[in-house]
Amino acid sequence: MFIKSLIIASPTEIIREIIFKAGINLIVDRTPPSEGKLTGNNVGKTTVLKLVDFCLGAEPSIIYTDTENKKEVYSLVKDYLIKHEIVVTLTLVEDLRIPQSKKIVIERNFLQRNKAVHTLNGVAYAKKEFDAELHALIVPNRKAEKPTLRQIISHNIRYKDENINNTLQTLDRYTSDIEYETLYLFLLGCNFDKGAKKQAFLTQQQQEVTFKARLEKQQTKTAYEIALSILEDEIAVLQAKRASFNLNEDFAEDLDKLNSVKYMLNRSSSSISKMQIRRELIEDAKKELEDSITSIDLKQLEILYSEAKMNISGIQKTFSELVAYHNTMVVEKANFIVADLPTLSAKIDEEKMAISVLLKEEKELSNKIAKGDSFGDLEKIIGDLNAKYQLKGEFESIIFQVNEVEDTINRLKEKIDNINDVLFSDEFEKDLKSQVTKFNKHFSSISKELYGETYALTYERKENKNRQKFYKFSSFNTNMSSGKKQGEILCFDVAYIFFADEENISCLHFLLNDKKELMHDNQLNKVADFLQDKNIQLIVSILKDKLPDTVLDIAHTAVELSQDSKLFKIESASGRQANKVNSINK
Repeated sequence: MFIKSLIIASPTEIIREIIFKAGINLIVDRTPPSEGKLTGNNVGKTTVLKLVDFCLGAEPSIIYTDTENKKEVYSLVKDYLIKHEIVVTLTLVEDLRIPQSKKIVIERNFLQRNKAVHTLNGVAYAKKEFDAELHALIVPNRKAEKPTLRQIISHNIRYKDENINNTLQTLDRYTSDIEYETLYLFLLGCNFDKGAKKQAFLTQQQQEVTFKARLEKQQTKTAYEIALSILEDEIAVLQAKRASFNLNEDFAEDLDKLNSVKYMLNRSSSSISKMQIRRELIEDAKKELEDSITSIDLKQLEILYSEAKMNISGIQKTFSELVAYHNTMVVEKANFIVADLPTLSAKIDEEKMAISVLLKEEKELSNKIAKGDSFGDLEKIIGDLNAKYQLKGEFESIIFQVNEVEDTINRLKEKIDNINDVLFSDEFEKDLKSQVTKFNKHFSSISKELYGETYALTYERKENKNRQKFYKFSSFNTNMSSGKKQGEILCFDVAYIFFADEENISCLHFLLNDKKELMHDNQLNKVADFLQDKNIQLIVSILKDKLPDTVLDIAHTAVELSQDSKLFKIESASGRQANKVNSINK
């Protein structure tokens, strides 16, 4: 898909209509050299790229918050976008050269709740359904849930520091190596559709490891087992001492019953506490998944969708099928995670009922024993026995819980190992090497032609601190020279489009780049020449005085901005409003 246009409009007027063409498109400033202190900065060049990203599913806040400091909000811009009900329309086309080419028209605004606009080709969606439908339109016929669309297109949209400065690490800093593995296996066209399952198993495994760490916060399971053995010896000694007292038979029997009841009470209480912690962890994970479940009134959209289907050719899947598929995937993950929840809740209820019965029995036995005569020494032994039994119940409960968690971790490890057996098999790695080799033919030849450097993609098997195996992808310069990072990044992105087309992998054919001032004039000239006859769009926001004239001659200037005419024209909006007020007063 290519970008045909980006329109910024209020309900009453079009504020900006930016038209894009094939090849290099420039977003530049129009600040005259004679203006002295005026510069081309802060006029909205980068915001154009952000608006495209926003239409492709990014959060609205990227438009009015500082990229480096998320807490700094530009209230003037935010208030303007909301007050004037600004709508951003992005039009994508399959081929810029064919007027009747397949089209995706995306509309979004900055309002909240029921006033929010998320439409695709004229059909309104809730945000979650919008993301799923957009994914299906841009990357059709996908069965796997991971990688997400936002991850897939992250290398196409480079205005954040992590995108600008890193060739491959294009996601946020909290992204795991396993997620990057899933992303690049997909981008390379390797047939691996269990990335989502692997991530789900690893997430659940980490939850169990965290729960085990909580259980063993004070001591390890082995330490508890040793302590329990010592306790049992101490209990046997105390029981022998108690037996040496000449007490009536009923008293001894009641005392044994009371000790047993206290022991069972403490064990049940401890067991409930541990099970509740486990249930909370499961329910938290379930809630996160439920938040992503798509729900929509299909009957109300049936007429609209049918109309869209008549007007747009090529729609193979019904809307309900797309929504049902997404929900089925999420529900399956949720069902897997919460499979033990009913049994766990039943056990908690069962333990609570048992505690109720035991408390009543404890009270009756305590009252009965209190009426009998006893010696001070015997009372001390009884107190010690009670304490030992309580501790024994706690230790046994923890050991039982740890054993359960270890069993779960082992089961999950077995499932992960089964996936890894395929992922790291000779056959799969042979396919991976083949795909990397195909990609490197493009990557190395483009970098050689543009910069005289030979860049390449490589990978290696790695194991993280949790002993989780994964493929680690990286790029390198085979000439061993310093190279230019910006050049490497651009070569990678261009090479990927060539590779994807060759492998029939759906991809975006446009690249959004910010801060290309970091590139040397020679690099910019070579890129401009190279892309003239290529089926690729390179959209660059850059200070005009940093561009060589040769690039300006070749490129299409999509929009020029200045201090007097910024992107949203907020500086003139107040003037228009004042004119309206004056007209009314007259």
